[in-house]
Amino acid sequence: MNDIHRESSVSGARSDVRLVLVVAMSLAAAMGGLLFGWDWVVIGGAKPFFERYFAISDDPVLSGWANSCALLGCFAGAMSGGSLSEVFGRKRPLLVAAILFGVTSIGNALADSFTVFVAWRILGGVAIGLASSLSPLYIAEIAPARTRGRLVALNQLAIVVGVLSAQLVNWSLVRNLPVNATDAFIADSWYGHFAWRWMFAITAIPSLLFMVGMAFAPESPRWLVKRRPEEARALLARIGGAAYADTALAEIQKTLSATSKSVSWRLLLAPELRRALLVGVVLAVFQQWCGINVIFNYAEEIFRASGFDISDVVSNIAWTGSVNLAFTLVALGLVDRVGRRPLMLFGAASLAVIYTVLAICFSAAISGLPMLCLVLAAIACYAISLAPVTWVVIAEIFPNRIRGAAIAVAVGALWAASFALTYTFPMLNSRLGSAGVFYLYASVCVAGFLFVYRYLRETKGRSLEELES
Repeated sequence: MNDIHRESSVSGARSDVRLVLVVAMSLAAAMGGLLFGWDWVVIGGAKPFFERYFAISDDPVLSGWANSCALLGCFAGAMSGGSLSEVFGRKRPLLVAAILFGVTSIGNALADSFTVFVAWRILGGVAIGLASSLSPLYIAEIAPARTRGRLVALNQLAIVVGVLSAQLVNWSLVRNLPVNATDAFIADSWYGHFAWRWMFAITAIPSLLFMVGMAFAPESPRWLVKRRPEEARALLARIGGAAYADTALAEIQKTLSATSKSVSWRLLLAPELRRALLVGVVLAVFQQWCGINVIFNYAEEIFRASGFDISDVVSNIAWTGSVNLAFTLVALGLVDRVGRRPLMLFGAASLAVIYTVLAICFSAAISGLPMLCLVLAAIACYAISLAPVTWVVIAEIFPNRIRGAAIAVAVGALWAASFALTYTFPMLNSRLGSAGVFYLYASVCVAGFLFVYRYLRETKGRSLEELES
């Protein structure tokens, strides 16, 4: 009864939350997600062209390195984001990420050698790593419990908008590419010399918007409570009024130890935190090892193996982004209504089935429209489940005092898993064939389903402090 009374009082205090302000703050942080998606996927459309320019299209090892090298930076950015966010807050590291996005996009566009190109990609990965860990963290810490799922999922929506924007820009730059263009034609044409450079350079535009948005955004109130409590109270009052500020401040302070100015990484392995860390790390790894990102990063190989020429490949990539966006919008309406656990179970099961059918079709040499429909179905299932919900769960399950560091570990694991997935795909594809690769990803999805069923508890509708207690 006491718990019920406490929850109802908290709910009442939060009924006056100024959602317009909260959404505006969330959108500013979500620009980090948009740049994450844009910068991450732009290479998929540029791949057929810069590989011909650098003469690496026939080398699966260098091809895998070109597509996965940024993930080393992602890992470094995600892991450093934890410490940076505890010392400097959530806002300033996000500003650093915005600057890095802009600088590295121009650097990639001007690269005159493969080594320089890789160096800029790795540095750009640092920006992706920072944004991927700190944008959902910032949003989770400013959002009221009843809308937190949707607001954190807004970051995933921004990622998807970034993905689609990059794909549409890529398509617009090469839409006049002749059908059945040869490698030699591409290497010697405007497409091989300049089109891919513009794909990277245009990323500087949303980078500037992200920089401006974070410059005007306030710091996270939950970080301010540990450093400048009065400033935290003023911000909470702006968000929801005096009653909301008093209630939220009391909840936050209750979960923070009086001496927790700094966070020891060893604290993450404390017995009461191990389960949460295990769940966060495994879900982050599963989101990558479920295999969907190879469709975005190696669309050329997958669609060519499905019988499409390079001109069709570019338009098909735009279709994948459109479906991804449409079903992410569906996810926004489901995550706080249906809950996190049912969506994760649905995503794991449906992907296992679709991948199995894809593998059978590859084995039977089926090509064309059926293969495109299966790929789009896989993206749709991923977009309403594993893609947004993983970020929501990671942002929710850790205690206030170590949330930044714990999210950094989980997101660092995500990027390490993504590196393994992206780097190994060309080699796995050459040894196992497309059918074998998708059978492998289907088995990973089965294992993920069993883990979610056994270990993931429902988190919808509770404040971060309620989840901690």
